[in-house]
Order: sequence, then C-alpha cells, then structure tokens
Amino acid sequence: MPTPYRTSSPVAWLSGALACALVAPGAQAQTAPPTVEELARRLQAIEQRLGTAPAATATAANEAGLSDLDQRLRVIERKLELQSEEAATRAASTPTVSLSASKGLSVKSPPPGDIEVKFKALVQGDGRFYIDDDQYPQNDTFLMRRIEPTIEGTWGSLIGYRVTAQLAGDSATTSDVYLDLKFDPRATVRIGKTKVPVGLERLQSSGSTAQVELGLPGELAPGRDIGVQLQGEFASSTVSYALGVYNGAVDGRDGSTTNPDNDFEVAARVFVEPWKNDGNALSGLGFGIAGSSGDKEGVGNNFLPRYRSSGQVQFFNYRSAVAADGENTRWSPQAYYYRNAFGLLGEYINSSQDVRLPATGARESIENTAWQLSAGYVLTGEDAGYKGVTRPNHPFTVGSAGWGAWELVARYGELDIDDDAFPLFADPAVSARNAKAWGVGVNWYLNNNFKLVANYTQTDFDGGAPAGADREDEKAFFTRAQFSF
Repeated sequence: MPTPYRTSSPVAWLSGALACALVAPGAQAQTAPPTVEELARRLQAIEQRLGTAPAATATAANEAGLSDLDQRLRVIERKLELQSEEAATRAASTPTVSLSASKGLSVKSPPPGDIEVKFKALVQGDGRFYIDDDQYPQNDTFLMRRIEPTIEGTWGSLIGYRVTAQLAGDSATTSDVYLDLKFDPRATVRIGKTKVPVGLERLQSSGSTAQVELGLPGELAPGRDIGVQLQGEFASSTVSYALGVYNGAVDGRDGSTTNPDNDFEVAARVFVEPWKNDGNALSGLGFGIAGSSGDKEGVGNNFLPRYRSSGQVQFFNYRSAVAADGENTRWSPQAYYYRNAFGLLGEYINSSQDVRLPATGARESIENTAWQLSAGYVLTGEDAGYKGVTRPNHPFTVGSAGWGAWELVARYGELDIDDDAFPLFADPAVSARNAKAWGVGVNWYLNNNFKLVANYTQTDFDGGAPAGADREDEKAFFTRAQFSF
C-alpha cells in the first residue's frame, strides 16, 4: 500500500507520484511536466488495458479529483498484486514442457518436479556392400538397422523407468524395458530387460559405438536379458558396479523372453576411473573386470551360440545335434582411455561352455576367446569419449563455415575357437577356427542429432571351407545415417 501522505500539499505529492508511475522515462526529461488532466487520461488508458473501469474522466481532474486518481491508482496496484499471485499459483500447478535438440521432448510435473516423462528416439539406416564375395555371396542391401523410440523418466523420487521399442526388422519387439528403484546412488535395483554387464563395447549405446557394428569380442558377450540387477556408484562416481541374476543369454545374443531350461545366470562388473575428477592426463582412464556364470542345458540357438564377423556373416556354429550341457562362464578384463581428441578402447573376453553330443555321449568344455583394440581421433578438436562426440564445436550449416565434427577410427581384433570343438562338435568344412578382423572408418557428426558413418572392414579366416581350406576373406563396406534425440 502507498505510504501515507507526509506533505502539506496532496496535489504536489500525487502529481509527482503519477509523473513517476505513468510518464515514460524519456518524457521525464521534458522541461514542462504533464498536467493532471494528461495524467488522468494516461491512467484511464492503463485502466482500460487492465480491465478496470475508470471512475472519472480525465477532464474532471481537480483537487477533489486528485483523491479519486489516488484511489484508482491503488486499485491498479492491487490488481497487479493479484495478477502476480495468480501467475505464481498457476506456475506452481502447471507441468513444464520442454523440447531441445539434445534432450528431446520432456514433460515434468509442477515443483518439486519429481515426475518426468521423456521422449527420445534412435533411427539408423545402413548400407551393406560386399567385395569379392565369390565363395560365399552376400546380398548388397540397404536396410533399417534400428528404429527405437524410447519413453523414460521418473515417477517420484524412488522410481525410474525406461521402455525402448525396436521397430526395425520384420516384427516389432522391445530392447529395454525396466524399472529402477533408486534407493541411493550407491544402490539402485533394476528390474526387467536390460544389458547384461559384461562386454565393454556392448554396454555402449548403439548410437555411440565407434564403428557401424561391434568388434569380435561382442560375439562372446551376452546382449540384453531379463532379470534383477543391483547397481550403483560411489567414491565421487569414480567406482561403479553391477551385480545381477538373469534368465541367461547365449554369447552375442539377447536372452529369450522365457527361461526354457529353468537355469539362471549371475553376472557382475566393477569399473574404476580413479582420476575421473582430477582434470589431469589420467582423468579419462577407466578399467575394470566383468564376468558371468550359469548353466545351460538344451539343443538349438537358445542354448548354443553362432558367431558372426564384423560384416555380420556367420562363420561358426555347432553341429545341430550338439547340446549345451552344463556350466557357461565368461570373464572379461576391459579398459578405455580418452584424452582430448584421442580415444582408445580395449577388451578381452573368455567364454567357456560345457557341451555334449547325445548320440555318442561325448562331452567337452569348449573355451573360446576374443580381444580387440579400437582407437579414434577427432580431427576437428572436439573431445572424444565413451559416448562418442556429443556436441560438435561448429555444427554443419549450409552456406556457413561450420562443418561439424570429423573423427577417424581404426580397430583390430581376433576371435579364436577352441581346437576341441573340431571335428566332433563343429564341422571344420563350414566353421572357421579363427577370425582376425581389422577396420577403418570415418564418422561425421553434422550436429548433435545427425551422424554419417562409413567403414571398411576385412576379416581373415583360418579354416571354414571344404577340404581343410580357409574360408575366403570377407571385405565389407558399411555406411550408416543416424538420427537421434
């Protein structure tokens, strides 16, 4: 409320107050102040904009009218206060909707904002072209590799969730479907379908991997599976861990929607980044170890793996009569190092599976191994990272100097099949004993959301052809256009 009058001249006081409140700043510099009638007309115009009916006309302003002008000014002040209170109340009860290139579309509940729904998507269109594939011809093709709309968020301070559909291919399915019970950053319980915490490259987002397809160690690591997982991080996020129980997935594949053999698998991973928060030359170094153990019993693809090359062509499988019959264990030391524009990722994985040939009763524990080193360098100076180049310094724009971010990548790896697999459990005329693969590529990040990729990979095989010959080298040129938000 206005301060009570402390002058012997109400006319002078009100004229000064109205001059300050109603006159534009530039007008205050005029040598001749506006008349009371002019102030009254301006006040009347403000009242009309605010929806307050004027009590008097401007021409009626005089000594008696000054009191009326004062009262009308008080009404305006109170109306503005009510409008401000109403706006604050509305803001406190209205959800917040935001849309950005990096975070997608999100809807957040009114304060404290602990309910949130985010809408994201990943779309990948690939081109696959094979060179000199005379012995094992492959189809040169364009395909939709992934179409993954995602809904994720929080439902209160305790519950997080994620649902990712997979619409590429002949039928729709799901990739991730889980709930997180967030008791503490050091202890979150995840329930549902998620990535099994074993393979380092497999744990990367599908939109962040250095090359179009995973390296050979990804063929020995499990994919996604259904189960219960305890995870968390501590020591200022320098140590992370995951420990879970799952239905059990074969090497290189997702687990089935059920548990056909009634056996389960335990997997665990510990990863350490000791200098993560120090900002020195070792701040981008991380290393850890992961493993899994469980029993598998049965015949067919749900129990025994088939291994593919970097060009996604199968080069090893067990004979159709062979059964998984016992323990399946994996262990994997792994590490990465990122420093400015340079990145290096390496992993080794050992996978053993007890198998049996029912017709003869022969049994064996088959132990297969794989390893890889993958390096990258961002030519345009952006920081490399496990999540890829997240933000180009100068996004590509038609007609301007911005060309996005450019990254060169290279990879070498090997997958070795246990000699005991041949010839009883695997046919040496169709299954290779060893695969060595190298590849080079370029990634062009046009902006935060669009990425173009081109890779050349070559895989050399030991065995895998009739009469003990080596399977022909696989030469593949893959391209990818990726949109994500």
